[in-house]
Amino acid sequence: MREGIHPDYKEAKVVCACGETFITRSIKPEIRVDICSKCHPFFTGKQKLVDTEGRVEKFRKKYAKHGK
Repeated sequence: MREGIHPDYKEAKVVCACGETFITRSIKPEIRVDICSKCHPFFTGKQKLVDTEGRVEKFRKKYAKHGK
C-alpha cells in the first residue's frame, strides 16, 4: 500500500437502537444503527413489524372482510 493516501482505520463503537453495543473497526469513531443481530427478526426468530406510516394497519383494514 502507498503511504499517506489511506484513511486512519481504528476501533469504532457500534451502538444499536435496542441498546446493544460492540466494537469493530472503521474510519469513524462511533456508528449508530437501527437494527443489529440481537434484535433483527432473521436472527431472533421473532417477527417485528416496523411500520411508521400505518401501512400494515391500512392493509389489514382493507382486506379484513375478504380474509374470513
